[in-house]
Amino acid sequence: MKHLTSLIAASVLALGLASAPAFAADTYALDARHTSVTFQYTHFGLSRPTGKFMNAVGKVTLDDAAPANSSVEVSFALDGLSTGVKELDAHLLSPDFFDAAKYPTATFKSTKVELTGADTAKVTGDLTLHGVTKPVTFDVKLNKRSDDKKKAGFSATGFILRSEFGITKYIPGGSDQIDLYIEAESVLQ
Repeated sequence: MKHLTSLIAASVLALGLASAPAFAADTYALDARHTSVTFQYTHFGLSRPTGKFMNAVGKVTLDDAAPANSSVEVSFALDGLSTGVKELDAHLLSPDFFDAAKYPTATFKSTKVELTGADTAKVTGDLTLHGVTKPVTFDVKLNKRSDDKKKAGFSATGFILRSEFGITKYIPGGSDQIDLYIEAESVLQ
């Protein structure tokens, strides 16, 4: 009887462990007040103007046990564009460029995370812009994670060729390469 009780207890413990969730990764929501997507381009070789989106929504999942399983999903409405010049904003949102009436949102969903250092990674994913989806890779730095792990901040850089997304107006005067700079702060969910 003692052996049977031990066997039952061991079976219950094994079933409990088998059905217990694996170490849970931390999921953070982007804080739009402290997250920006900035783009920069060359204008006829004369200047490097910028535009910015401060309306990103999404989530970042950090898996300490298996960092390659970390992920990011972000989207932002293109009508949130700000260059500081209303007429330029209107032109960039027109069919000449973003065509925001037809393609109102840009999205990025990671497909691969490769650690490159203690707090850096290459994050590759699918960017959908102007109705086209293409892979893009960002160099990402984890700036800081609060001691209580309730907040995390990141910086990321990358670039796209706008022609790959069907945005070709005024190339080469307006550069094909668009440099991207992302600053993100996120809050644990």
